Amino acid sequence: MFDPRLFTLRAALAGAALSLGVAAQAAIPIQHWSLPNGAKVYLAATQALPIVDVQIDFDAGGRRDPPAQAGLASVAAGMVEKGIRAQGGEPALDQNALGEAWADLGANFDASAGSDRTSFTLRTLSDPALLDKAVRLAAREIGEPAFPDEVWKRERERINASIREANTKPATRVERSFSQAVYGAHPYGLETTEATLAQIDVAAMRAHYERMILPCRAKVSIVGAVTRAQAEGIATTLLSRLPAGGACAELPPVPEVQPLAAAKEEHLPFDSAQAHVLIGQPGYRRADPDHFALTLGNYVLGGGGFVSRLTEEVREKRGLAYSVYSGFSPGLHAGAFRIGFQTRPDQAAEAVKVSNDVLAKFVADGPTAAELKAAKDNLVGGFPLLLDSNRKLLGNVANIAWNDLPLDYLETWTARVNAITVADVKAAFARKLQPEKMVTVVVGGKP
Repeated sequence: MFDPRLFTLRAALAGAALSLGVAAQAAIPIQHWSLPNGAKVYLAATQALPIVDVQIDFDAGGRRDPPAQAGLASVAAGMVEKGIRAQGGEPALDQNALGEAWADLGANFDASAGSDRTSFTLRTLSDPALLDKAVRLAAREIGEPAFPDEVWKRERERINASIREANTKPATRVERSFSQAVYGAHPYGLETTEATLAQIDVAAMRAHYERMILPCRAKVSIVGAVTRAQAEGIATTLLSRLPAGGACAELPPVPEVQPLAAAKEEHLPFDSAQAHVLIGQPGYRRADPDHFALTLGNYVLGGGGFVSRLTEEVREKRGLAYSVYSGFSPGLHAGAFRIGFQTRPDQAAEAVKVSNDVLAKFVADGPTAAELKAAKDNLVGGFPLLLDSNRKLLGNVANIAWNDLPLDYLETWTARVNAITVADVKAAFARKLQPEKMVTVVVGGKP
């Protein structure tokens, strides 16, 4: 039977990303409070669209994986969507039944895990009847995952096949070697392999989940057409089926990424037309006060596409690569800085030297005033595009919550970018990067 409510929901969800009316949400105040269970809630209430987006983050990412079970957080999150166990008189739902239940609501739910966090996201209309049903279904999925053994065995074979296929590609080889060289023993350098997956069973997933996914550790970000009272009810319900427990024990600290003591070079032969090259070292934590200066500086160095210095020197002047980039990947720890490109194997040495020279000069001298102005114009001009939908705004609110950034971060973003000087950029790069201690990995060419 045709249900006009579901038609309206799907139409609104499809059109949400196209709405530019949300761009003004940079000025929307973010409310923050804690629930009695210890969860922290962040709300950006807006009536621009009849949609509610929620993200719940837990400190349960790959950095918490035991080395012998690398990939545990990721596969556990993936298995959350494979079914719900029977609980409290409510029936079990397998993967197919769960998918149909979400389709009937016209809502979306997702679980995933990265290096730092495990995240659950929900998107639904703010219509009270649909919203309530979607929140209650999401609460079951978060709090009562079934972790079916037969599904995990099938999933493990699928992932193993993907790993074997990826291992035939030079891009995989270069990423693996680069990550291990930059991070060393730090969990950011852990690699999911067939061997580590063989050490993971559903019992390990349940133990990980029960230890890590607790209400007291949740950061709940909510964006959309709801009041604070409604948002509190949503957050409370979403976490209601997780074990309440007593005092929330602090998780053990994860060590910081150690700086490199010396330069490292790896040249790995691979029968490919192009050599894959990565150059880099540990960068900075996302909460670092140098973030704005480093972001602007990197735009000039290699993040600005065809207007960057690396593109000018490596591509335009010498034709050594079709494209070249640089970038930082900050997290709870110092994520890697990298320069990356592909080139003919016989040109790899020259391209590496040119890239290193460009980097060293930039760290020593910083950008020109004109380059910095161009970077500011580009970033400030593009800032509204980072906020032109509920989903994008949710990502920004969750970023503020996760990294403990100021609640007025979005409102002051433009002013803080415009306040950065050439001296600020130069000093920030000098603090964070040591060109003489770079990791260089080249995959390609004959032995």
